[in-house]
Amino acid sequence: MSTLTAPGYRPGRTLRLRVETRRQVRRRRTMIVGALLVALPFVLIAAFAIGGTPSGGGRNGPTLIDVATASGPNFCATCLFVSSGFVLVVPVALFCGDTVASEAGWSSLRYLLAAPVPRARLLGVKLAVALGFSAAALVLLPAVALAAGTVAYGWGDLQLPTGGSLSSGDALPRLAICVAYIFVNSLVTATLAFWLSTVTDAPLGAVGGAVGLTIVGNVLDAVTALGSWRDVLPAHWQFSWADAIQPQLEWTGMLQGVSVSVAYAVVLAALAFRGFRGKDIVS
Repeated sequence: MSTLTAPGYRPGRTLRLRVETRRQVRRRRTMIVGALLVALPFVLIAAFAIGGTPSGGGRNGPTLIDVATASGPNFCATCLFVSSGFVLVVPVALFCGDTVASEAGWSSLRYLLAAPVPRARLLGVKLAVALGFSAAALVLLPAVALAAGTVAYGWGDLQLPTGGSLSSGDALPRLAICVAYIFVNSLVTATLAFWLSTVTDAPLGAVGGAVGLTIVGNVLDAVTALGSWRDVLPAHWQFSWADAIQPQLEWTGMLQGVSVSVAYAVVLAALAFRGFRGKDIVS
């Protein structure tokens, strides 16, 4: 059975990536998130200036905060340390959870589908752009931190809190590995927010649900009584990127974290596409 289409209609040319990217760039929430991520390193620099040079050894031993002011690379690593657990989760959840639900909230989703934009293409473009903005957010913070930290504390080797150091030439690719791993680990939050965005018309519900469930994962990982069950939690591997800034690069924890995160992300993305395929769009 053939399907009649208008002359010249090509599904692959509907809702192009550059059009969706331009729309998202112009949104106020994108500008606010970017401004906050740029401001965070300067807030930390001001805090160190007011509080003085960090002195080591908390209850759990030395951390990256203890050597934050040693050099620009050290400050960059510290910003990743203090933000990867929660601060960087929020923009990822925002970009991915707001993307489809906001269209429904504006009552424009049904008009996009009537254009007609195929449902699979609409979700594919929306998810690709949302992940692109999430990656940009995760790169923006350490990039600004590295530049600001270098101006404030100078360029030098990456001093390790447990002793030893990495040369500045080795530190940059190691920090790049850290950022790449944090992005992969955040795919769980991203696809969870995206799935919720396809089942609700409330962007805040999708974003808040993703952030809330991510927090629940962190809480469960802190319950040591769960033992080896924690290995299946993405939160259990969220700080495995720190293995990249050791004297000897260790891949084991990061590979396990990547496998867990990608597995969850594939399932959640499949749920989003499958559920949206037959959803009754009324808004």
